[in-house]
Parts: sequence; C-alpha cells; structure tokens
Amino acid sequence: MSTKDHLHNCKNCKKRNNIFALLNDEELEHVDKNRYELTFNKGEIIFKQGSPLTHVACITEGLAKLYIEGLNKRNLILSFAKPVQMIGGPGMFVDYRHHFSVAAVEETTACLVDTKIIEELIEHNPVFACDLLKRTNQISIANFKKFINLTQKQMHGRIADAFIFLLDEIYGRNPFIITISRQDIADLTAMSKENVIRVIKVFRDQGLLRVDGNVIEILNKKELVRIGETG
Repeated sequence: MSTKDHLHNCKNCKKRNNIFALLNDEELEHVDKNRYELTFNKGEIIFKQGSPLTHVACITEGLAKLYIEGLNKRNLILSFAKPVQMIGGPGMFVDYRHHFSVAAVEETTACLVDTKIIEELIEHNPVFACDLLKRTNQISIANFKKFINLTQKQMHGRIADAFIFLLDEIYGRNPFIITISRQDIADLTAMSKENVIRVIKVFRDQGLLRVDGNVIEILNKKELVRIGETG
C-alpha cells in the first residue's frame, strides 16, 4: 500500500463519482482537504469487516471485491467496485463498524474521505443526501435479488449469472481478461471451487464459453442468459 500526492483536486478530477457534482465549490474544497489517496496491491485489504468505519472509499483505478467473512473462513462476495464507485457501509449512523470487507482484486487506487465529512454533507446538502439514500436503496435491492438467486437457483444458473454479470457490469468487453480467481467466482456464487470448475467445463463443452488461461469469451450469451433466468 502506498500514498499518492494530490496531483489534482476534487473540483477538476475526472475520476470522481458523479454524486460530487451535487456539491458547491466550497463543499468540494472541504472534501478535497479531508481526503487522501492510496494505492493497494492485489490482495491487500482496503476495509476489514468488524473494524471501525472512519472513511468511505472512492475507487479511481483498479477493481475491488466487497465480501462478507462467514463461518469456517467461507466468504460471500456481495459485489465488485470499479471506478468511479463509492464504498461506504451500513455501519454509518449505526455502530460505525464495517459489516463487510473490501479487498483489491488487482492494483487499486482509492480516495479515502472521512465519514464525518460525508455526514456534514448529508446534514447540510439535502440533494446530496437524497441521492446517497437512492444509491443505498439500489444496493439493498440488488442484494435482495442476489440472495434469492443464490438460494433458489441451481449451480448452472448461478454460474451463468456470474459470467453475464462479469461481462456486462465489470469488464464490459468480449472477450475479457478475468482478474478474479476461480475461488472468487465460487465466493460470488456460494459454491465450492471444485463445482465452479466443473460447471465451467460443462459450459466449455457445450460451446457457451471459451477459456484460454485468463481470457474468457462468451460464445453464446443468449443461451447463458436463458440458463440464468431458468435457474
């Protein structure tokens, strides 16, 4: 992990989350003076579940995973964060603890902003507060849908959903170089690593995927979507 100097300010930053466009110049300057930028190596922890929630992270480069640390060292990945997503947590205004961990999947840079600054913005800027509440609700809805999929879909449906998610929401190109591990896919789908590898082989044999090392190509997206929808 390394600290970067302020090479730009929040007002002119092209990598900032668009929620900060709702702030005036004075508020942006206040955020800029109370942030710092860090680069995390692959595998480094950005936030640890159970630790004090003192900052929110705004991802500016790279990719991070958000996951719950469960029993017997089994994790459940909730989602991934890429530029320019902001990561806070449900602990704000409650117990000020992180209720999930965040780790860098690849080299990742983030701006860390003191939670006290975010709370001040919520108190004094109602437009910012409403937008933040909307984003929080969208995350809750996505998690509700995810939990239904994990508990009611078979393994093939979960893996199909995972690859469509990676294609559409994370990498945005086909083929793509996958930077997450097979274990990450297992943690994303609540499956064992062995079952993930087994289902991927089935999809390869059926001509749905091409896998060449870390390069993944979706060959039949329509069929993968159908498998995901039918479970």
